[in-house]
Amino acid sequence: MIDHQRDNRPGVPGLLQDMVLHSDDVEEFLTKLVTVAGRSLSADDEVLCGVTLLRARTRTTVASNGPHAQKLDEVQYEYDDGPCLRAAREGAVQYVRDFDAEERFPEYSRAIAGHGVRSALGVPIPLEGDATAALNFYSPLVDAFSEEAIAAARHFAEEVSASLRLAVRIAELTESSADMRAAMQSRTTIDLAVGVIMGQNRCSQDAAMSILKAASSARNIKLRDVAASVLESLGQGPVRLHFQ
Repeated sequence: MIDHQRDNRPGVPGLLQDMVLHSDDVEEFLTKLVTVAGRSLSADDEVLCGVTLLRARTRTTVASNGPHAQKLDEVQYEYDDGPCLRAAREGAVQYVRDFDAEERFPEYSRAIAGHGVRSALGVPIPLEGDATAALNFYSPLVDAFSEEAIAAARHFAEEVSASLRLAVRIAELTESSADMRAAMQSRTTIDLAVGVIMGQNRCSQDAAMSILKAASSARNIKLRDVAASVLESLGQGPVRLHFQ
């Protein structure tokens, strides 16, 4: 059975908050998280741990405490099923005592058994909004996770929930800011190109925009890229916003 009396102690929430603040992005935070999670259930390297984060409009983000754990998570994505994905999607613990006798996802079970895994535990991490997540623990032993170990894993998932929500929120704000900058830069490029065309052709703003759109359609390239080529023809470098 798995040793579960490792990180059930005061100080873990504070440690996780520090991990969020000192991580450059969500994936770095998750990588640190799974290292702590793996140690929370095992004193050695017997238990492999991965975390799956499902977010709206983005790919699944995976972190693991080693390349083998990473591969085991990837097998789930090949079949779009497994204890971790179900835990994340359904919000309920998924325990596989023995993959050789597992009937819920037979194809995935056969595939994962080929990697030397006999039991696995998927534990949901409570989040908010469209994001869902789960911790996934793998073991080469049959029925490796006792009721106490499962309870410890659930407790750990609850503790990391607030920190992961913070990390996801930071990522969303960062992505939103990046999208806004890209949109503003695109708009600025187009407006400058329209001004150039107005000066060259002595035409109105609407006529200049029509010329730009016609060139975009004829070349089958984005309007912003056509606008950028107009500015580059004048020897101008990439457009920079004033706040950059």
